[in-house]
Amino acid sequence: EMSEMSERSKQNVAHGLAWSYYVGYLKIVLPKVKNAMEEFSRANPNVPVCRETWKLHILVPLSCDVYDDLEKADSNIQYLTDLTETTLTRAGTKKRVYKHSLYMIRDEDKLWSCAVEYATPLQSLYAMSQDECAAFSREDRLEQAKLFYRTLEEILKGSKECTGTYRLIVYQESGEAETHSLSREILWHLQQQRWEEYAMHEENQPHNPSTALSSTELNLQISDSDLPQPLRSDSF
Repeated sequence: EMSEMSERSKQNVAHGLAWSYYVGYLKIVLPKVKNAMEEFSRANPNVPVCRETWKLHILVPLSCDVYDDLEKADSNIQYLTDLTETTLTRAGTKKRVYKHSLYMIRDEDKLWSCAVEYATPLQSLYAMSQDECAAFSREDRLEQAKLFYRTLEEILKGSKECTGTYRLIVYQESGEAETHSLSREILWHLQQQRWEEYAMHEENQPHNPSTALSSTELNLQISDSDLPQPLRSDSF
């Protein structure tokens, strides 16, 4: 009976996607990120790096709108190179390749290097909301995106091998056409990590950008509108 209720409410969709993403991908690649970044830094001493940000930055847009090309999403994000590949034989596939792309993020006259990518399961949630066979509405998609983030966050918090190797960047688009909103979102997190390193015990935290969301704000209440709405009272 509980299984049928969960099936009808689609509560199992995001939960399953989060666990699959972790077990089948993140648990494999995250422990290797810092070594890959260090290797790149040694080979490219002229490229600006910040050790506090030697992590995989995982983008989690609640709209589930995922760009395949980050450079087309925001011109302040420029592809630099790929980090060292991880090659494994897995599930019958010989020499399966896992890799991350390194980008330069422009902040006025300053450049930040950053390994960043979208959480790929969000593409599945988006596709389900576009497929009539899935009977998956936009409201369902928003709810599941929040649940996916919260589940993934809890999984990663409990993973010792992944400690300090990732940064989840959850955000909700304002709905307005902003040319550099994505790069600003990433930059805030890069700057925050550097600030946290040098002021870990400070009581006063800098304010979040209007689109940044914490896990406590990701309740599962769905808006009456069929479009995602801001989750903060101070959003604009």
